[in-house]
Amino acid sequence: MNLLWAVSCLFVLFTVPPYAISGNSSRPAVVHIGALFTFDSTIGKVAKIALEEAVKDVNANASVLPGTKLVLTEQNSNCSGFLGMVQALRFMETDVVAIIGPQSSVVAHIISHVANELQVPLLSFAATDPTLSNLQFPFFVRTTMSDLYQMAAVAEIVDYYGWKEVIAIFIDDDFGRNGVSALDDQLSARRCRISYKAGIRSGTGVDRGEITDLLVQVALMQSRVIVLHANPDSGFMVFNVAQYLGMTGNGYVWIATDWLSSVVDSTSLPSDTMSVLQGVLVLRQHTPDSDSKTAFLSRWNKFTGGSVGLHSYGLHAYDTVWLLAHAIDAFFNQGGIISFSNDSRIHDADESNLNLEAMSIFDNGTLLLNNILQSNFVGLTGPVKFESDKSLVRPAYDIINVVGTGIRQVGYWSNYSGLSIVPPETLYAKPPNRSSANQQLHAVIWPGETLSKPRGWVFPNNGKQLRIGVPIRFSYRDFVSPIQGTDMFKGFCIDIFTAALNLLPYAVPYRFVPFGDGRKNPNYDELVRLITTGYFDGAVGDIAIVTNRTKVVDFTQPYIESGLVVVAPFKKTNSGGWSFLRPFTPLMWIVTASFFFFIGIVVWILEHRINDEFRGPPRQQIITILWFSLSTLFFAHRENTMSTLGRVVVIIWLFVVLIINSSYTASLTSILTVQQLSSPISGIDSLKAGDEPIGYQVGSFAEHYLADDVGISKSRLVALGSPEEYAKALQLGPEKGGVAAIVDERPYVEIFLSTHCSFRIVGQEFTRSGWGFAFPRDSPLAIDLSTAILQLSENGELQRIHDKWLLGRACSTDDTEIDSDRLRFKSFWGLFLMCGIACIVALSIYFLQIVLQLRHSAPAQPAASNGSSVSRHFRRFISLIDEKKERSNNSGRKRVEAQRSSEEDGLGRQLKRLQTETSQTTTQLNFSVQKDQV
Repeated sequence: MNLLWAVSCLFVLFTVPPYAISGNSSRPAVVHIGALFTFDSTIGKVAKIALEEAVKDVNANASVLPGTKLVLTEQNSNCSGFLGMVQALRFMETDVVAIIGPQSSVVAHIISHVANELQVPLLSFAATDPTLSNLQFPFFVRTTMSDLYQMAAVAEIVDYYGWKEVIAIFIDDDFGRNGVSALDDQLSARRCRISYKAGIRSGTGVDRGEITDLLVQVALMQSRVIVLHANPDSGFMVFNVAQYLGMTGNGYVWIATDWLSSVVDSTSLPSDTMSVLQGVLVLRQHTPDSDSKTAFLSRWNKFTGGSVGLHSYGLHAYDTVWLLAHAIDAFFNQGGIISFSNDSRIHDADESNLNLEAMSIFDNGTLLLNNILQSNFVGLTGPVKFESDKSLVRPAYDIINVVGTGIRQVGYWSNYSGLSIVPPETLYAKPPNRSSANQQLHAVIWPGETLSKPRGWVFPNNGKQLRIGVPIRFSYRDFVSPIQGTDMFKGFCIDIFTAALNLLPYAVPYRFVPFGDGRKNPNYDELVRLITTGYFDGAVGDIAIVTNRTKVVDFTQPYIESGLVVVAPFKKTNSGGWSFLRPFTPLMWIVTASFFFFIGIVVWILEHRINDEFRGPPRQQIITILWFSLSTLFFAHRENTMSTLGRVVVIIWLFVVLIINSSYTASLTSILTVQQLSSPISGIDSLKAGDEPIGYQVGSFAEHYLADDVGISKSRLVALGSPEEYAKALQLGPEKGGVAAIVDERPYVEIFLSTHCSFRIVGQEFTRSGWGFAFPRDSPLAIDLSTAILQLSENGELQRIHDKWLLGRACSTDDTEIDSDRLRFKSFWGLFLMCGIACIVALSIYFLQIVLQLRHSAPAQPAASNGSSVSRHFRRFISLIDEKKERSNNSGRKRVEAQRSSEEDGLGRQLKRLQTETSQTTTQLNFSVQKDQV
């Protein structure tokens, strides 16, 4: 028995690793973890202290890894991919269960392949390259924010201020290239772009001359918004050279990624360095304020003595240790065992003396990785939790502005709500709102110490002028035409363009380039297409803003309204003897006449029992109905309505008659006093329904619109090149080889009709558009010229130019449009409906009263068959409607008293008149007697 016990002890002693022998057989006494970063870098100096303090705090906390001590081994990668790989391989020869790091994205790309093979998790607090994906590198865990979100924040800032192009200066390695690639994607999603990319050679061998050459090229570019994605060494060199070249003054915008905030937060920069950075916008990883963060900052200042500041990467390094501690604790709770095994593939491939067989696979690395990804706790940086793509939840950035000797916060960016002036954690309880009105930032002090937002672009300082394409027209040369013997142009469109340029706060070097041969109008779609190819930098002229063109270029604000109209011959029409019938359509006449008779019948039914004026022989009652209904047209009806229901119906009907009568009078007056024009064509619909030829202007978009959108066959379309051809084709007509009508834009038609008064516009304008100047997509010049055109419109200059070129013609087109609209039933159906409802309600109430009276007055009758009973009730119902209803005694008494009072009043007036006449006669007699006596 003792021998068996001794053998068992020896077996355990030689087979179980030393770190697995402790008081708790499932938890080792020591767990080794590694850390790989650059000790003397801006991030590494802070991270080294933060990692060591975090390990101390974990080991001092009995609730995490009870009975187990974390042992941290640190290796210096010195920002070298080769040294980083060597140090990582050294870790793989030991019993480390995870590696914190690497700091560099370049190193992370290299050693992530090793981690995948040996199943050792890498937890990087500083490698932000967005291409370090979880698909290619499943054992790489990023415990900080990806540059994908930082570049989204940069793109949203650019879009917020309305800039369309930026210049990206970056370190030419995996970190820089992939970050700028993410920025390009984010800008494209907002219709912005990177116009120029300038890479800086990675490593320590970059000299000032290379940076100078690079920035000289940048200064020649159009954009003045520069995004600097670099490391501290090259970044500060860029700023110093930029100041020397005058590129940090007024008009420039510099946006630095979080490399600069890490330096500003961790060290105290000298005043000359801060002066170079004035007005720069900087991003910093956002960490919410908390009591634990405040307490740690207090501890940090004590054990560093204020020599090194704490930046966001240091906080993420601290939380990474705690993340790993929680994951290892959960790993042990799930029964995980730390054990390693040799990889036979490495042993077979190691034919040299590299000692690769010393590296072993972490058997339970996948279990530890799953526990890392499932961790959920609150650290110094806020909630530490991973999304399904292994990125941290709630990514957010501070947006700070370098001013004076320090920095000021101008806002925040979060992936949840975009730009805001309040901390993101206060918005998480509300629904996300990414609307443009909700995006806010505080005022920024820009380079040059100005609060005015920089325009963000200038014309390139390379001596190149903009090539502005101008069409050479054959007809309608008032809009644009070349000046003979020069390379200049004149016309309405040219004057608008030059007036708008004069309002810009900067000079625009340009020259006009003619397009077309002058023998016919050029193709405007081709003119616009040449802008997309880069042959033209813009186009000025009578260019219609239509859908297919807006898809490839940007237009300015329209400077004149336009749209397609139909022009056709016309003839004058006289009034005629039956003109009084023209105001109403036939349906309107029928409905109106029907309602006159319908109202007469309704009033007769309601008044027949109680009103003697609506009683009598049948012939007299029919005449009364017709007379009453027709006399209401002139409000001359003499019959009084005595029933309440009848008065309600009459009042409503008189209101309807008043409206109809007024409308009829106004329409008839217009017909008899205004010259009427008529044409066999009423608009685009009648053209489409027919088969006559239709004319259009050469080079106009009308051809494609009529064929593709309206659906008119191209065989019916006839191209015409001048106003004279318009007039000839219209005069000939379709029977003699001409056209039935012409479809063209309104500005051309107005000029044509000003000298050809025998044609008119028929129907309504059936498209709405305008003319504008065309520029490449996202051109800032298009935006500035649009503002200038609006200013021309507001100060009256636009109208003055219009009157100069397009006013004072022989014929006016103000009253030339043919309008054959008549008063239709659809304009009055509401009145008729209201009157009809009133009649139906009144009749319903009346018949209900009759039925109730019939029920109460029916005498008792012997039982009879159902048929005879129904017939008897119906006859009784008809007799009640027809019989005279006696007025009540009170009513009769009141009427007698009123009559008596009236008679008494009449007698009194007669007596007074007799007394007056007698008095006058007596006076005259007395006067005559006195006269005779004299």
